[in-house]
Amino acid sequence: MEVFSNISNKSKGILCILLAAFGFSLMSFFVRISGDIPTMEKAFFRNAVAIIASLMLLIRSGEKIRIKKNCAGDLFFRCLFGTSGLIANFYAIDKLNIADANMLNKLSPFFAILISIPLLKEKPKHIDILAVIVAFLGAMLIVRPSGSNMQLVPALIGLYGGFAAGTAYVFVRRLGKKGERTPIIVLCFSLFSTAVTIPFIAVNYIPLKPMQLICLIMAGLSATIGQFGITSAYKYAPAKEISVFDYTQVLFAAMLGMLFLAELPTALSFLGYVIIIGVAVLRWRYNLKSED
Repeated sequence: MEVFSNISNKSKGILCILLAAFGFSLMSFFVRISGDIPTMEKAFFRNAVAIIASLMLLIRSGEKIRIKKNCAGDLFFRCLFGTSGLIANFYAIDKLNIADANMLNKLSPFFAILISIPLLKEKPKHIDILAVIVAFLGAMLIVRPSGSNMQLVPALIGLYGGFAAGTAYVFVRRLGKKGERTPIIVLCFSLFSTAVTIPFIAVNYIPLKPMQLICLIMAGLSATIGQFGITSAYKYAPAKEISVFDYTQVLFAAMLGMLFLAELPTALSFLGYVIIIGVAVLRWRYNLKSED
């Protein structure tokens, strides 16, 4: 612990965001290997674990479970877009290489730039607009729209997952500016997502084998590690300094896919990864220099 205490806050932030990236990549892996289970059932277990973790943190802190009056609307839209994005991401994970699915989800920061214009009244820099355009060109190499592409629909759904996640992050920022607490935001999102999935499970429930149940519980635990890891990361250091390291999630997912699922990204997908991660790195470096 003394060694960790001597590390700078920026280094702690980077370590936490790497832990979060690994946690989310493990979530994708466990969701995939859980087998042929309805997407809604997978989403239910992922969020049920997060509910328990959030409640434990709130109870341990002694804070009241109460939503600020001016935050209800933003919380609803954070939950709505977050839930639809999560379901879309899980569907994409089932149908695509997990690296492709993770990369499409990692377009969320670029979507957030666009959504921040009307919601946060933030005027993007020219470098931000250029980054969005180049990132979408990279995304098209992963989606590869064509009439003969059997993965087009799952890829487009995965692309929506990135859009919905980016929109949800913008509402999280609005909530942060209003002073809403992180455990409350996580708890409300998890409760909302769980409630949405219950009717679908009631109609089309598939009994789980013991190994499938273990995989889904591990997916929930991995996602919880990711959620709180990324929250801790941004407490140690600002996003402009460490956010680019979140893209290691794609590398972790690709390694898990190659080692355990025999998944090899196509040449076009790999080129798409390079373009999207490359433009994210360039934008990160530009923003750091502009702040000096």
